[in-house]
Amino acid sequence: VSDESGPLPGVSVVVKGTTSGTETDFDGKYSITVKTGDILRFSFVGMTAKEVVVGDSNVINIILEADNVLDEVVVTALGIKREKKSLGYSTQEVKGDEVNTVKDANFVNSLSGKIAGIDVKSSGTLGGSSNVVIRGYSSINNSNQALFVVDGVPVSNINSNGINQQTGRGGYDYGNAAADINPDDIESVNVLKGGAATALYGYRASNGVVVITTKKGKQNKGIGVTINSSITFNSYNPDTFAKYQNEYGAGYYDGWHPGGFYFEDQNGDGTDEAYTLSDWDGSYGTVPFNENLLVYQWNSWYPQLTDTYGVATPWVAAKNGPESVFETGATLFNSVSLDGGNEKSNFKLGYTKLDQKGIMPNSKIIRDNVDFYGSYNLTDKLTAAAKVTYVKTAGKGRYGTGYDSKNFMQTSRQWWQTNVDVQEQKEAYFRTRENITWNTTYINHDLHPIYHDNVYWMRYENFETDLRNRVFGNASLNYQVNDWLSIFGRVSLDTYAGHQEERINNHSTDVSLYSIFTEDFNEVNYDLMFNFDKDLTDKINLRGVLGTNVMRQRYSTIFASTNGGLNVDRLYALSNSANAIEAPNQNKYYMGVDGYYANAALGYD
Repeated sequence: VSDESGPLPGVSVVVKGTTSGTETDFDGKYSITVKTGDILRFSFVGMTAKEVVVGDSNVINIILEADNVLDEVVVTALGIKREKKSLGYSTQEVKGDEVNTVKDANFVNSLSGKIAGIDVKSSGTLGGSSNVVIRGYSSINNSNQALFVVDGVPVSNINSNGINQQTGRGGYDYGNAAADINPDDIESVNVLKGGAATALYGYRASNGVVVITTKKGKQNKGIGVTINSSITFNSYNPDTFAKYQNEYGAGYYDGWHPGGFYFEDQNGDGTDEAYTLSDWDGSYGTVPFNENLLVYQWNSWYPQLTDTYGVATPWVAAKNGPESVFETGATLFNSVSLDGGNEKSNFKLGYTKLDQKGIMPNSKIIRDNVDFYGSYNLTDKLTAAAKVTYVKTAGKGRYGTGYDSKNFMQTSRQWWQTNVDVQEQKEAYFRTRENITWNTTYINHDLHPIYHDNVYWMRYENFETDLRNRVFGNASLNYQVNDWLSIFGRVSLDTYAGHQEERINNHSTDVSLYSIFTEDFNEVNYDLMFNFDKDLTDKINLRGVLGTNVMRQRYSTIFASTNGGLNVDRLYALSNSANAIEAPNQNKYYMGVDGYYANAALGYD
């Protein structure tokens, strides 16, 4: 799928009359299963939708054309409104209702397929990062992320993930800060593309700008009340998960260990019995499953498991494979807002609560969002306005990522014994609250895990927690000097404090651990603008802005961790370190930018 400029990523491709669909990738390509006679509908915000009847060909190429929209007013740089037809660059707008058609915990994901040329990539983890790239990747070494601007004010989209997580070596994805933007508070989203569109934001806008306009109060005779509630459910996609064979169990090829099992007298009858290669984690052994063959398996060695301890069990494939770990996730939004106003003032006060349960056990995110907007005409020429948003985000049990023991998706996809029943592992953990795993050494039946923890031990013992408190907003004054000149001043603030804790209990595959990471971010912007819009003659108009911006930003982090493990189980404190802790790692970053800008457009009608 393409337009006049080239391939279009994010185009919605749906089988008409169904919910079956997909979207194009960064190269404008797509793949979808259909049958002859089906109607494919290609749609994209800002472009005319097309429908095509599926014939015998396996390839359908489509060129979409832009809608002809006249006299459309859009919000551009610094919150300035302009007629779309008067702009010398590309911009596309999405209304808030379209963003909220299906609510996502991170509104950025809702932009996918709604704006031409935008590539939205989500990590797919609970509360994870979502990257927005406009019209392609321009840098290998630097960020390709677009700048987010709310009501004319840049908003931080920092990602605080560690270097190991970023390079695929493990860790948690704590998400982007743009996720704090409340989807229920969005009036419209405008995407500015090209140098002319983003010049007024300086170097930070080199990858394009996502301009968000929030809802304002309405001049009602009384108080308006709006209540919204929505819930969505999600589950793992079996098409993206590993497919397991159910003919052979634990082991490797016969040359690795002839016979497919270890043999040793287990019950004192003088005869060697077979027991599984529990110290190896492969599942392509040489002994086919056979319900008449009795084998000592992982649950035969734990005295805590009184019903299976010292008992050989049938050599059969597990009824509950790794996919049984996944649960049904749910995302619940509840919001209420009040608005009102009169000839001189208006206001809006809103509260939104997100309660999200992940598909992995013991995983959730709770976010509380309170926002207020108010404006008042102090005189016929002077207007004051203020907008403030408070967001509290608390996470627990985010999924491990990368090549890491805490990433069940990775460990189970690469290594798993198909004779291991996940439900039995679950029951073993909740019965004992111990790390009863299937992957232990065979020497003296040492029960310490080698490579794999019991997945429920991992989820309920080795989990993370995080908390972020954030405030962002602005206060402004606008003075209308005359019918063609106004002076606008604004002070804006974006500040947040983050706290992340990671823990690994004793008796785990990895060395036990407790770590703390804190971050503090603060950015203040001071803007002064002279806006003019003057008719020089009956046919010639001059409009533009002359202004200055002063930005001050600081960012600091502190990281501290135990050293050599924990002395006491489940006591997560730096003072519980087995060895003396190393000095905390502390970083501070300061930046200041003083900018001057001007923009003018000469119109002829």
